[in-house]
Amino acid sequence: MVKIPDSPPVLPLSIPNVSECPAPVKSVPQGYILPDLVGHCHFPLSYNPHGDAVAAASDKWLDNGCPELTPKKRAALYGLRAGELTAFCYTSCDANRLRVISDFMNYLFHLDNVSDGMMTRETDVLSDVVMNALWFPHEYRPAKGQPAEEISAGKLARDYWLRCIEEAGPGMQARFKENLQLFFEAVHVQATHREVDEIPDLESYIDVRRDESGCKPVIDLIEYALGIDLPDVVVEHPIIKALVQSCNDLVTWSNDIFSYNVEQARGDTHNMVIILEANYGMELQAAMDYVGEMCRLTIENFIENKKRVPSFGCTQIDRDVAGYIQGLQDWIVGSLHWSFMSHRYFGTEGGEVKKHRYVKLLPKRESAAAGAIVKAQDA
Repeated sequence: MVKIPDSPPVLPLSIPNVSECPAPVKSVPQGYILPDLVGHCHFPLSYNPHGDAVAAASDKWLDNGCPELTPKKRAALYGLRAGELTAFCYTSCDANRLRVISDFMNYLFHLDNVSDGMMTRETDVLSDVVMNALWFPHEYRPAKGQPAEEISAGKLARDYWLRCIEEAGPGMQARFKENLQLFFEAVHVQATHREVDEIPDLESYIDVRRDESGCKPVIDLIEYALGIDLPDVVVEHPIIKALVQSCNDLVTWSNDIFSYNVEQARGDTHNMVIILEANYGMELQAAMDYVGEMCRLTIENFIENKKRVPSFGCTQIDRDVAGYIQGLQDWIVGSLHWSFMSHRYFGTEGGEVKKHRYVKLLPKRESAAAGAIVKAQDA
């Protein structure tokens, strides 16, 4: 079995010790070449036949549920195309389940946008409101420090969760709630870094990012999509855990590649490429290539571990496991292709960027023109 490392894999491009890194004078590049992530991934791409109709309805659901959105944020919601991402990643479920998952996908991106720029106290309040809705789905029970009137983030969470638990198994529900709580804890850590203006080292960042990406709860929804509830003996098996981590890592690390341009322009530092530049003295293209190689090795790890999935001694469980692994695979390939379809990372130029892989570097946000471009791409 190919070992899944807890820290970054050893690559031809070695990373020097942070304390030994000088502060080099770098030339500012005009652009960069994306790693060929789509070319590295040979999994077949599928799309749920209910995808387009469900995506449109889900966009309206979030739009109607967030009266506080600004016109720019409202327009960005429709450019995000989160429903289409759902259709690429959950390809075989019926329209009702796809709608629940699509609503959560839209909601998760909304949480990510809402939490960007928050300080630790604000992230804690948001976490309490959302988790309150999951633990007490049938009524709002405000705890100490929570508003008497439930905010939109809580109402939306309660709405999709009530529909989800009608058919979701108890194991999946427990894992989903646990992993969403881990998401908020990681958002809190990110806010702490923001408050003290700290850029973490790479290993610390990866540890937090695996939870902060939000991939874990959406991976749990594969079970809901398939109408299964995997037993603990499956979920805790080392090969299954390795496959899940490979899926999480590929989606998360490739997202750092795709989102780099927008994030560097607005001054964000919570990005693997930016960390390699800032803490390890790498030039932009070298940092891009490094993360791209991590993604390539992660796909190889997934393929090798997929060959080593054991039988669990029950035909039905083995069939459920096969469907679950197919769902992980759909997430890997679907997220890569969707990233060029969405306006979140490349605006309306995603098709051309996918074809040529060249990205023109956006100027920093201090420029009024850059600010306009970045705001237009914010989701």
